[in-house]
Amino acid sequence: MESLRDRTINDGGQMTEDGGPRNGDRISPAYVGRLGIQQRVLPAYRAPFFDALAQACADGLSLFAGLPRADEAIAVTDQLRFTHYVSAKNIHILSGPLYLCYQRGLLDWLVDWNPDALILEANPRYLTTPAAVRWMRRRGRPVVGWGLGSPLLSGPLAGLRSTARLRFLGQFDALVAYSQRGVEEYAALGFPPECIFVAPNAAVPRPSSPIPLRPSSFSGRPSVLFVGRLQARKRVDFLLQACASLPEEIQPRLVIVGAGPERERLEFLAGKIYPLAEFVGSKFQGELAPYFAAADLFVLPGTGGLAVQEAMSYGLPVIMARGDGTQDDLVRPGNGWQVPPEDLEALKIALHSALSDAPRLRAMGAESYSIVSEEINLERMVGVFVEALNSL
Repeated sequence: MESLRDRTINDGGQMTEDGGPRNGDRISPAYVGRLGIQQRVLPAYRAPFFDALAQACADGLSLFAGLPRADEAIAVTDQLRFTHYVSAKNIHILSGPLYLCYQRGLLDWLVDWNPDALILEANPRYLTTPAAVRWMRRRGRPVVGWGLGSPLLSGPLAGLRSTARLRFLGQFDALVAYSQRGVEEYAALGFPPECIFVAPNAAVPRPSSPIPLRPSSFSGRPSVLFVGRLQARKRVDFLLQACASLPEEIQPRLVIVGAGPERERLEFLAGKIYPLAEFVGSKFQGELAPYFAAADLFVLPGTGGLAVQEAMSYGLPVIMARGDGTQDDLVRPGNGWQVPPEDLEALKIALHSALSDAPRLRAMGAESYSIVSEEINLERMVGVFVEALNSL
């Protein structure tokens, strides 16, 4: 693999959507070394981040990842421009709370790539992690854990489980969390706070275009946008019901972008209770831009969905179901609403509040744009990982 010593990203650098530098920028690398990263799977949305981080590594980045279980509905990819990708053989053991994963080939990959530093998912369910840590330790090289956090445990065995979890995390020289909540959870468990870094979970670069101009009042019906896979956990049925509950004068045009196993059922439900809903099917990359630009509000009523960041880059306020903590840094009172998951009434209230005050909605959209421009974007995420590596 060619050296990437003359490529990287710094605080002033800009990236294209595929992770490359804008306008042919060539800037000095931020991490001098060869980096290895292990992931259970490589979701398609994560590829731009790995390619951006690869450009920040003087001697390149190699990623080791496998395939999800068939029922997980994770869109994966192996198409990376700057990252050396090695396919793992994932062996999935049991399911649900008992799930474990063994990644065959991990040590062979380490021998072949011989990284100067290693980033592993900080998940005790991955059985090959201790062997990888030992391999690095024998060579005196640092290991960083990357994870969501460690929620407080409860129950009769909480003390023993917490001790085991801290012992697992104690293998790492530093931890990178997705959110400030994750940082606080790791610190509360006993991991040294000075060795914990927060890299906000980003899926897109900082915006390269100005915020779209929108009038201070709605032109006709307001427009609400959903983008995501149409599956039960996304709760698009709640969104249809919430829109149908609104007073007629603020009932929005509801645009639903995506495909999935729930589409037929949702179209049938919309025909019965909310014919203003429009299902436009799957759209990708540049095809999404007109939908974001035409919307007034972006809503994710169920779990998951990093499309919210792209929506914010178009100056859209957001209603989003509360989840694992990554939403706390992204969706705040100044730019949107977090609603409890599976709470239809809370979604109705938030939707009514949002669509009742167009000038306030525009101000919240401007705050969304500011957040993804200045705080939560791929450039910032890459910068935090480089900071963690250089601290070691």
